[in-house]
Amino acid sequence: MSRIAGLVVLAALMALVAAFPAGAQVDAPPKTPTAEGRGGSAATVDPLATQAAIEVLRSGGNAVDAAVAAAGVLGVVEPFSCGIGGGGFMVIYNAKRRRVDTIDSRETAPASLRPDAFLAPDGVPLPFEQARQSGLSVGVPGTVAGWEKALNRYGTRSLRSLLRPGQRIARDGFVVDETFAGQVEGNEAAFARFTSSRETYLTDAGTAPEVGSIHTNEDMADTYARIRENPDSFYRGPIANDIAETVQHPPTVPGPGVAGGGMTTQDLARYEAIRREPTKIGYRGLKVYGMGPPSSGGSTVGEALNILEGYRTRRAPRDLTLHRYLEASKLAYADRGAYLADPAYFDVPLRGLLSDAFARDRRALINDDSVLSAPQPAHPDPYRYEHRHGRAARTSSDDKGRSTTHLTVADRWGNVVSYTFTIEAIGGSGIVVPDRGFLLNNELTDFNFQTGTANSPAGGKRPRSSMAPTIVLDGRRPLVALGSPGGATIPTTVLQVLVHHLDFGLNLPDAVAAPRASQRNAASTPAEQAFVDAYGAALGARGHTFTAPPAPGELGAVAAIGFGRHGRQQAVAEPTRRGGGSAMVVRP
Repeated sequence: MSRIAGLVVLAALMALVAAFPAGAQVDAPPKTPTAEGRGGSAATVDPLATQAAIEVLRSGGNAVDAAVAAAGVLGVVEPFSCGIGGGGFMVIYNAKRRRVDTIDSRETAPASLRPDAFLAPDGVPLPFEQARQSGLSVGVPGTVAGWEKALNRYGTRSLRSLLRPGQRIARDGFVVDETFAGQVEGNEAAFARFTSSRETYLTDAGTAPEVGSIHTNEDMADTYARIRENPDSFYRGPIANDIAETVQHPPTVPGPGVAGGGMTTQDLARYEAIRREPTKIGYRGLKVYGMGPPSSGGSTVGEALNILEGYRTRRAPRDLTLHRYLEASKLAYADRGAYLADPAYFDVPLRGLLSDAFARDRRALINDDSVLSAPQPAHPDPYRYEHRHGRAARTSSDDKGRSTTHLTVADRWGNVVSYTFTIEAIGGSGIVVPDRGFLLNNELTDFNFQTGTANSPAGGKRPRSSMAPTIVLDGRRPLVALGSPGGATIPTTVLQVLVHHLDFGLNLPDAVAAPRASQRNAASTPAEQAFVDAYGAALGARGHTFTAPPAPGELGAVAAIGFGRHGRQQAVAEPTRRGGGSAMVVRP
């Protein structure tokens, strides 16, 4: 190694040590929802994660390196939304090649999963919480494999170095905030059912930790240490053995039994993260890239934008454009429910769904003075450039999980990562792997419990997702990158931010902060109170009705980056939703 290279490595290590000193509680920097500058940027829901990304960027790492470091920290400080027990989708803009790539690290069903796995003997679907809090709901985790896939193709650092901040925080502890404490409180009953979960997250009294207390997770720190030594150990070795044993025989306290699942060590050894082609549409001269199946995010956002592109928005009254946004969302969700699933198991007519001709026909159904009543999915086969069997399907829905987290990172060279990952419900399955410190997902409840739909269960299949990491290019350069958590509401959150930013002309912070509504082909539209206050009367005159979203009454938690001239970047996180997010830049 040259003397200069050695000094660069030493400086990088010193920066990480300074940010996360050994043997001391890790204090988070203050939350700042917007930051602007040069040299790279990051936006996440937590300042410790954002700081980890910025330190990697500052020490010479690229956007993929920084995204993995931030994700490792989020797995510790946001463990009820994400982590190595789950999976996700990463959309990457490679500045050198000027192209967008995507990595699918979605969980897979064990090979033994039956189509009727979530049906009682009488054919009635199992109650969601019963299915969730069981080994039956756990898919083979894909997060670690996804990190390795991204780093091997685009990274400059090893997973060994990038998991160091997360390991240190797990070992030394962090201050519990209201979000963390509230999510534990909401899972007290679930965590109390499992000895390992109770020991990891509940106090001796069986309650959530107090806000302001220090939370440590030695088991998680040890697991990160083992993965740093050998990332493959997660899928072949002691960790894999423990995952399979936990799924098959959940570590329950004495009392009513909990169903085990059929995951084996062979299922884990066979897991593979997959590079996929992104979805791509043109919108008002821009190119919008998203995640393809088994995620429905890219197709749902893309179809709705294609429908909206037929309208002249800038001069239209805002309430009229929002009416069209809600109706376009309704149509896109109708088609999503019929045709989106794992493409290895169902012939998804993606090109037809994203064609301009299909959007034109769907747009023709929208009336500016009234609402559509439960539109049926349309068959996109006539608009496909390729035609196989294109079979129709029963419509399915998934309105269960509202957890998940998202981060967006960009570096000084113009590389961009938009990454959404999850363990599905808040708290996942509720099951911590004993002595490993991480929660297992409940992703298999994202399948439609009924048989015979595009998204019905099957062995080895990846359940449909709503995650919508998105990158928008102006020409061949990034204009904005964003994503959000929120379960089935994710596509509408991303879509609405894009409408506010690209069509209404709001700056990115205002577009993120604007009140939201989420129409998913339902009779009534969940909407934040500020949205109803601003637009309820005008939209009500067209036939819209509104309901409050589930507690805490918010939709999404966006993390975004906007790109300006001369290398300037603007990182934007939520100002208040989900407790507010964190945005930072390398050089303000």
